[in-house]
Amino acid sequence: MSTNAVLSPIERSISTRLALVFALRMFGLFVVLPIFIPYASGLPLGPFPFLDINSPHTSAIAAGWAMGAYGLTQAVLYIPYGMASDIWGRKRVITLGLLMFAAGALWAAYADNVFSLTCARALQGAGAISSVVVAMVGDTTRDEVRTRAMAMIGMSIALTFAASLIVAPVLFEYIGMFGIFILIATLALIAIGLVLSIPFAQKNTPINGRDSLKTVLTDAKQWRLNIGVFVLHAVQMAMWVVLPQRLSDLNMSHSNSAWLYFAVILISMGIMIPLIIRAEKYGKMHIIMALSIVLVGVAQLGLAANIGELIGVALALLLFFIGFNVLEATQPSLLSKLTHPSTKGAAAGVYNTVQALGLFAGAAGGAWLNVHFGALGLFIATAALSFAWLLMHLQKTTAR
Repeated sequence: MSTNAVLSPIERSISTRLALVFALRMFGLFVVLPIFIPYASGLPLGPFPFLDINSPHTSAIAAGWAMGAYGLTQAVLYIPYGMASDIWGRKRVITLGLLMFAAGALWAAYADNVFSLTCARALQGAGAISSVVVAMVGDTTRDEVRTRAMAMIGMSIALTFAASLIVAPVLFEYIGMFGIFILIATLALIAIGLVLSIPFAQKNTPINGRDSLKTVLTDAKQWRLNIGVFVLHAVQMAMWVVLPQRLSDLNMSHSNSAWLYFAVILISMGIMIPLIIRAEKYGKMHIIMALSIVLVGVAQLGLAANIGELIGVALALLLFFIGFNVLEATQPSLLSKLTHPSTKGAAAGVYNTVQALGLFAGAAGGAWLNVHFGALGLFIATAALSFAWLLMHLQKTTAR
């Protein structure tokens, strides 16, 4: 393999630090997932507007709002953060976002009612730095190795997700939710130190913010990738509407389910890395992406068929995570290659906004499908969505 196809020491150092920044922030979002709803449901409601305090469902609805509030502010701010980083620099904007994330965690630690907790979570979400970190990876790596750098971030997110599910109940038992939120704020400050230690000076061609956004929003190639990430994360969230209950029906406890996710993610990463290296070395990125989309779709069909009970679910999860992890690395890499250096932040902002909308659509749509058509209908729908995406991808590849 040519040395040009290997991450240089400086590229590896910067990519590792950015992957750690991503992981530290995502840990703060993931670690509360298994314990948040019971905790929030036990707090007083507070001055929550638009909710009927006499309804028996009010507490559960308010807890759900508190849990998901960060997603709304993230979706709103991804694009402004990305555009701001094109103008004022990546490191400054990432630092600002992490400070807001830490402030939100501290507020949440001291929140004594659900309304206050919801506002704190919204402030956490206002630290929407994902698009800026992705843009910074694009700034600091060469085209031929960028997918591997993006894969490092994807791996850090996947491992953080699995690990957080395992450690969350233990942390809650020993330090409580107050201690967890203090830990989240501390990790955000550590992430700031990592960002400031990166030897990086951004060199952008000045561009008007309105022109920047217009350029990004009218690029058909970028929108194909945006649609792809929407589908990928909609399918992911829809799956998890049903999977926890299915595993519970198979007598899998929460902790055992977390270990299953962890094992499947580790194995999928061992398969993903050779696929990405081969795709970069031989210029087969579009073929590997098509194969990965097929794996996501086949996983949905496997879950719909419900064959083999636990072994069948584990195999379907493995296929899904192989495809998911490859696509999580390759799509942002291709986006950065398609984008002018002065609009990388704006492009990543749009991409991450559409991704966040996919998460919402998958959760809401998956719940609706499950209520009306059951798990079978849900997984048939996610399979159909995956294969529709495959057709779009193959049309793009043929056009090339």
